[in-house]
Amino acid sequence: MAPTSSRRLLRPLFYTTAAAALGGGVLYYSYRPRNIPGSHAPVVPPPGYGEGGTFAPPRFPMVKTREEQIRDLKRSAGVRGGLERVKGGIGALFESSGGRDDRVVGGREEEEEEEGEEQPYDLLIIGSGATGSGIALDAATRGLRVAVVERDDFGSGTSSKSTKLVHGGVRYLEKAIWELDYNQYKLVKEALRERKYFLDTAPHLSMWLPIMLPIEKWWQAPYFWAGTKVYDFLAGSEGIESSYFLTKSKALDAFPMLKKNGLFGALVYYDGAHNDSRMNVSLAMTAALYGATVVNHLEVTGLEKDASGKLNGARVKDLVQEKNGKKAEEFSIRAKGIINATGPFTDSIRKMDDQSVDEIVAPSSGVHVILPGYYSPANMGLIDPKTSDGRVIFFLPWQGNTIAGTTDAATNITPNPIAGEEEISWILSEIRGYLAPDINVQRGDVLAAWSGIRPLVRDPKAKNTESLVRNHLITVSESGLLTCAGGKWTTYRQMGEETVDEAIKLYKLSPGPVSHAPRVSGTEHIDDAATLDGTCQTHQVRLLGAHGYSKTLFINLIQHFGVETDVARHLTDSYGDRAWTVAALSAPTEKRFPVRGVRISALYPFIDGEVRYAVRHEYAQTAVDVLARRTRLAFLNAQAALEALPTVIDLMAAELKWNSKRKEVEWKDTVQFLASMGLARSKLNVTREDVESGRAAEYDEHERKLYSRHDRSADPMKSDSKIEPGHNPVVGHGSPSNK
Repeated sequence: MAPTSSRRLLRPLFYTTAAAALGGGVLYYSYRPRNIPGSHAPVVPPPGYGEGGTFAPPRFPMVKTREEQIRDLKRSAGVRGGLERVKGGIGALFESSGGRDDRVVGGREEEEEEEGEEQPYDLLIIGSGATGSGIALDAATRGLRVAVVERDDFGSGTSSKSTKLVHGGVRYLEKAIWELDYNQYKLVKEALRERKYFLDTAPHLSMWLPIMLPIEKWWQAPYFWAGTKVYDFLAGSEGIESSYFLTKSKALDAFPMLKKNGLFGALVYYDGAHNDSRMNVSLAMTAALYGATVVNHLEVTGLEKDASGKLNGARVKDLVQEKNGKKAEEFSIRAKGIINATGPFTDSIRKMDDQSVDEIVAPSSGVHVILPGYYSPANMGLIDPKTSDGRVIFFLPWQGNTIAGTTDAATNITPNPIAGEEEISWILSEIRGYLAPDINVQRGDVLAAWSGIRPLVRDPKAKNTESLVRNHLITVSESGLLTCAGGKWTTYRQMGEETVDEAIKLYKLSPGPVSHAPRVSGTEHIDDAATLDGTCQTHQVRLLGAHGYSKTLFINLIQHFGVETDVARHLTDSYGDRAWTVAALSAPTEKRFPVRGVRISALYPFIDGEVRYAVRHEYAQTAVDVLARRTRLAFLNAQAALEALPTVIDLMAAELKWNSKRKEVEWKDTVQFLASMGLARSKLNVTREDVESGRAAEYDEHERKLYSRHDRSADPMKSDSKIEPGHNPVVGHGSPSNK
């Protein structure tokens, strides 16, 4: 009797304890302490004042100049410049003659080149978007000799025209579950892991972003809740915050612009966001600091092979010389292996190698539009998973404005595709569907619009060559051309790791510890080469600017340089600890406050020091490089970029010694580029004088309806008029203000 009675008492106690333990475990997992990137103290503390009260600014390592990088490329094929010979032979000259050779001082021999011993690179990477720059950084941090050449600029193609998300992909997870597709599941799991690495290695350029999923029917709540919780679970320790449900009132409080009718509530989950082109530039510059030879505006004109038919180099030409009115110099680069990482232009390089190959890229156009920041909360995005045609559309805060997109349609490959009015209208129509009816989203609200070409790929070895590869694809041609194509921004690091692994095996390379690694952090206290043992370490290689970054760094910048608060925040979020250098390069304003930093556009926090920094430290060679990819002004507001163009050209001309003809070339090229950013067609022939006089801001009646953000000036109100009703000579007789 006693055992039965005790069991009756113990069983409920056991169930209660188990339920409490399970509930406590779930609560702890949901609300456990998280390590938020950027919220912790910087690895390197901000500079301070030393003995005697003198300020000790950080001293960061410099990358080689573009000219020095080009000389290194030529040296791979055994070409040495005359100046190099002078430096190399000066010791022997003094030993033999005890004096100086007047023949080479100031003479033409310094400019001549001669043949020498070849010093081939281990790898030559063609293309410096996210994929090419990621491969370069991986290879350089494994101790390999790497060269990267880019026809345009770092991230000038797809890599600067993304949705700005660093995400695992909730829609891929939904497909994986419903279609029982392991490959989709694997893709999500990999992307979630890479998302964490992304935010850890570049906390200044990336951030966690809550994204709202509106719910219209009550039965959708448990469905979406379960989906977001599975997303959280898959992220595991790579996650940051757990998803949560919002009632209708809480959803409207968090996102006041939402339509009230038909709204049941909302779910909020977390993903990452980033500044894509600045991330791309930072990857390329970090690779350069670790010893990679990185050159933009250098076009590959042909591939070179040895006697056995294997690739051993490429012919290139310097496009900057053409812009300067000179004949573009062509020269060869020698390398043991060549990697094709040209995104949408993958097939053009593959056909340089073999004209008979089948094309593997299926280009898809993704259009995005930029709207004013008042259309979305500053720290909350939104996803519409079921648009009118079944696609997904994002509506996200970005750089003080709002980005909306994307479309997905087959397209032709062009360098600067233009967003069509049909795609723009579709995006605006979808936006109106979930915003409050009193918010009228107009075509004139579109500050910029662009089209990015996503390089979807087919596997040439697959049985069904028409089916597209969901992730990236790595292939090797008979002559040894290694191609990496497809993929997405979030997984760039994984793509680089797999490509370099394949290259090491294919070309029989010998990675090893990095010797003479730079102090990327700018201090002797951090040894950035400590973990670089010849294996892939890019999951913990901090990018340039990350070491000294913290969310409060902008305060130090304001206190020392006297820059405006929004400018200081922008500089630290875009350059990390390199914001010290950018601010130091900014001109005094001759005002009490701000003390430094002359804005290149009154509407945005971009300043003159960024232009100088871009030229001196980031290889910016054109005004488009600065307006589109060093600052993001062209992507944020095409008209504002046009109005800032005279200032940018003048600043760059002073740095690069441009003559009047080169300045004219820059003007025409940049205005044409801005057409692909949504600039009105009537502005394509504007002159510098038109912009400086203000005439470039004028529209005809048709374009005013398309591009103006406000109505024409209204009639004055009664309370504003000092003239008796009915007697105002400048107001029509039938106007309401005369009645």
